[in-house]
Amino acid sequence: MRLDRDDEHAEDRDLFVRGGRIGIVDASNEPQTRRCGQLLAAFDGLMSLWTESGRRLVPAGHCAWVPPEHPYSVRAHEPFTGRVADIRKEACLTLPQKPCSFATSGLLREAILRVRGSESGSCNAEQQLLAMIICQEIRRLPQTRVGIALPSDPRLLRITTAIADDLADNRGLEQWATWTGMSTRTLVRRFMQETGLSFTEWRQQARLMRALEWLACGTPVTTVALDLGYDTVSAFIAMFRRAMGMTPTAYLHSIGAGGPGAVGRLSTGLPMEDRVS
Repeated sequence: MRLDRDDEHAEDRDLFVRGGRIGIVDASNEPQTRRCGQLLAAFDGLMSLWTESGRRLVPAGHCAWVPPEHPYSVRAHEPFTGRVADIRKEACLTLPQKPCSFATSGLLREAILRVRGSESGSCNAEQQLLAMIICQEIRRLPQTRVGIALPSDPRLLRITTAIADDLADNRGLEQWATWTGMSTRTLVRRFMQETGLSFTEWRQQARLMRALEWLACGTPVTTVALDLGYDTVSAFIAMFRRAMGMTPTAYLHSIGAGGPGAVGRLSTGLPMEDRVS
């Protein structure tokens, strides 16, 4: 994936955090390492991330931290909006030394959005303060295992990538097995082994992550249901109730969502998020 910095002065000595956009998908999606640390923030949409800790499908409202010299690869599933903050190696000594993830606080989101590069080679007081806030939030926020696991088998990963790219794709197990050249029995067995979920459960969780995001932004329940491939709104509501213990409307009332910035409050309700002790 291309990471679009806001300027090209990578060696500014007084700027230890540099902001930029997470751009288009790198077709090769090969693991990479960088001399700086990277904070990858998903604001809207889903992001597939591979690190030494494993593969995860990361939902909106969450960040992934990758320390310097640690291999990783990242792929966005459109439509997607995200930002990246590069943190100079010297400033990473007090930050987590292994890849991790956490829910994005409102403060961290605003700091990531406002931190920039400097064309003049200098950094003003506001930018230095934003950089300090970003590092403080990385240290302070509770680490979590967010999203859902992605498989390592290339054939299964091809399936999960296709689903994340088009959550309305309703192909069944037999069709996916044929598409990847696997037997249905092998697909079922390996999918459970590698993700801890059945194929149906995994697709439901992926759809649920997107549904929570869209609902929080005010998208009508009917639109969400149809855009996620459900034949009827009642079928979507039934799935949502099984997963969350309440209807979409009741859930949104419970978190006070329904407008800009609401996605950032979703993390406390996601059933696929666990605290890391």
